[in-house]
Amino acid sequence: MTVSTDRPAYTLMIADMASEERPRERLIHYGPAALANRELLAILLRTGVQGRSVLELADQMLRHYNGLRGLSNVTINDLTANIHGLGPAKSAQLLAALELGRRMASLQPADRPQVKNPADAARLLQNDMSYFQQEHLRVLLLNQKNYVINDWRKSLYKGSLNSSVVRVAEVFREAIRSNAAAILVAHNHPSGDPTPSPEDIRVTRDLRRAGELLDIELLDHIIIGVQSFVSMKERGLGF
Repeated sequence: MTVSTDRPAYTLMIADMASEERPRERLIHYGPAALANRELLAILLRTGVQGRSVLELADQMLRHYNGLRGLSNVTINDLTANIHGLGPAKSAQLLAALELGRRMASLQPADRPQVKNPADAARLLQNDMSYFQQEHLRVLLLNQKNYVINDWRKSLYKGSLNSSVVRVAEVFREAIRSNAAAILVAHNHPSGDPTPSPEDIRVTRDLRRAGELLDIELLDHIIIGVQSFVSMKERGLGF
């Protein structure tokens, strides 16, 4: 069955949207985690089809296959037969991206990134955290050999961070559940200057003390700036 191409009389095309609302520009400014599934699909598809914007095309696919889970099990023939205007090239791009995500999810700890020094952590985090317009705090969970065992792209906190906002129990909750040997905390300075503030030192000290009680080491607290970072541990701040 081919899905109907009926559409509203007026469709807002990507070119009609304000630049800061377009999916690609939103990803550049805020990182992929800030985008809805339809926006990520739209970036992969790149263009719509005749009479249908790329965002409408993404919506149609998500509805037809009941979300990403259903979409992850389709074939190229299924896509081209059921989504009007979708050809083999776009279908192949989409399935390649979904397969990469599936392989990432199935990685064993030994295949995951290893944090041997502060620069290793910064390389994982800087690409998107450098450009956030507000502060984000992320927690890397590490095993005994310092391999990352969680999704390091998810932010635990967003907004102005201080010792009254950052709750120690929340920072360590997943580490306890995952039986992590250590954690590494990172947050960005939207100004681009990674110089630690007195509040950054207080937060670090609180987390280090909690880690000692829980027997989960705070390996470091990295502050991300634009093309720069600071290791709180290397500077002996809060450690």
